[in-house]
Amino acid sequence: MRVESPLCLYTDVVPSQWIDYNGHMNVAYYVLAFDRATDAFMDFLGMGRDYRENEKCSAFVVETHVNYQRELVAEDPMRVTTQLLGFDSKRIHYFHRLYHARRGFLSATSELMVIHVDLAERHSAVMPAAVLDRLGAVMAEHLQLPRPPQSGRVIGVRSKPAVQAPAMTVVKPRARARGHA
Repeated sequence: MRVESPLCLYTDVVPSQWIDYNGHMNVAYYVLAFDRATDAFMDFLGMGRDYRENEKCSAFVVETHVNYQRELVAEDPMRVTTQLLGFDSKRIHYFHRLYHARRGFLSATSELMVIHVDLAERHSAVMPAAVLDRLGAVMAEHLQLPRPPQSGRVIGVRSKPAVQAPAMTVVKPRARARGHA
């Protein structure tokens, strides 16, 4: 099976309702765009709506990291690509890139980890062989892609090295002369 590298499964146009008081796409809607790309990816893997209804299983996001690179505004065309970074029998690790579809610049990225869940038990479950096979086919193609520089990042305030104070000269107090008050 020939798999696109990376996958491009979701495109849209930024609706004016997604624009915030700063005049650009609100952060919540970047997450919504990535969520829609995730739905398209799950459909591609055979884990969409029919799968949920028939198999009573789904994928739950357990961790996500979003990086905002450059703003989008109303009516900008969007294109999201998806790169599979890894998987095992219960988890899928993947990466979305959101581009301005006409001008080509990277607007934001999202790294996600999902876990396959049995909806009746509300507990993790092994994915079916057909889904694992599809993931294997995608992984075979995506292993050839460079790892996204934004993946695996940790958020935090990095401490700056302490500023070294200039050397101080210590002045000893004079000893009092004896016998004088």
